[in-house]
Amino acid sequence: MVEIAPIDPAHPHAQHCLNAYFAELNRRFESGFDPTLGISATDDELRLPAGLLLMATRDGEPVGCGALKFHGSEPTELKRMWVDESARGLGLGRRLLNELERHAVERGARIVRLETNKSLVEAISLYRSAGYVEVEPFNDEPYAHHWFEKRITAG
Repeated sequence: MVEIAPIDPAHPHAQHCLNAYFAELNRRFESGFDPTLGISATDDELRLPAGLLLMATRDGEPVGCGALKFHGSEPTELKRMWVDESARGLGLGRRLLNELERHAVERGARIVRLETNKSLVEAISLYRSAGYVEVEPFNDEPYAHHWFEKRITAG
């Protein structure tokens, strides 16, 4: 059974997922990955009211995460989407994305934006199938090759 719920970014389960996410990016990106070089998503930025981190657990074990950074009337940023290899193919990425969008709407967001690397083909496919459209770059994230945006509404 998989549960998705908010979690403090400093919680050991959250740190496990974020570290696994960083390690996977380091393996998959052509130039490796250093989280200090990209756009920040610090613990404080992922805590309410600035942001939110969701954790997916299966039988009590962490298997995925995703985060939001809120910017008032500006678009909300989607960050740190990751699903453990052991839980891929179960629809968990889509469930996490839907929950993140629901939380964004509850906090007044109308647009969600994200950027991603060309090597994350599964994520790119998920975002496109969920209604995200590719847009011109809106930041200078050094690891990004694709920028996406989605207009969201309640209901």
